Amino acid sequence: MIYITGDTHGDFSRFKAPALRKLGKNDALIICGDFGFIWDGSPKENKVLKKIGKLKYNVLFVDGTHENYDLLEKYEVSEWCGGKARLISGNLRQLLRGQVYEIAEKRVFAFGGGQTDDIADLEEGKNWWRREIPSEDEFNDGAENLAKADNKVDFAVSYEPPEKIQSLLAGEGSKNHINVYLNEISGKIEFKGWYFGKLHLNKTIPPKYHAVYDSIVPADLTKIKKKKLPEKDKK
Repeated sequence: MIYITGDTHGDFSRFKAPALRKLGKNDALIICGDFGFIWDGSPKENKVLKKIGKLKYNVLFVDGTHENYDLLEKYEVSEWCGGKARLISGNLRQLLRGQVYEIAEKRVFAFGGGQTDDIADLEEGKNWWRREIPSEDEFNDGAENLAKADNKVDFAVSYEPPEKIQSLLAGEGSKNHINVYLNEISGKIEFKGWYFGKLHLNKTIPPKYHAVYDSIVPADLTKIKKKKLPEKDKK
């Protein structure tokens, strides 16, 4: 089983949600960017990372624009579930840009990274990192790995949304080249659901796109069944 949520921004309370109690060792919670727990490298922060890594299910995240890339890139990259990932602690990992994974018997395409809308008051290396923007190699990796998967996945998780969804929700002038790339990808592949976190919305754009923020939703929404009413309650 895979559950998905949006930006956590270093807030541990998200992991206390009742919905997550049903998850076991083969299940996963995927965070769509702005994980935010790797920020200052303090002993307190490292303690929290170990606490997350000890949860009974896998905690996975794609990177967003609120990450300390200097600290994040110190963690080792290794093969995991068919793709490359960074092991942070225990069951906690970063899903890398352009990778395709087999998670909880589902095929998942991950593409983190984003573009900060307003960096005028930000300082590079302190609270903003240029490496938030994906490279051409990462764009190419995504296309190549999807081709190897016959351009078929169950779910896609990203920080930025595809261009058409970005324009719909935030206006035509808000798109960037990452949105354009993801839009091209979305038109080439088969998928059941695409989840993204940047826009800080909990909203479904029928039939397949889902903006997630502080909600926690099952990835395979098609499996959610309406509760059956007793015959006497039916009208």
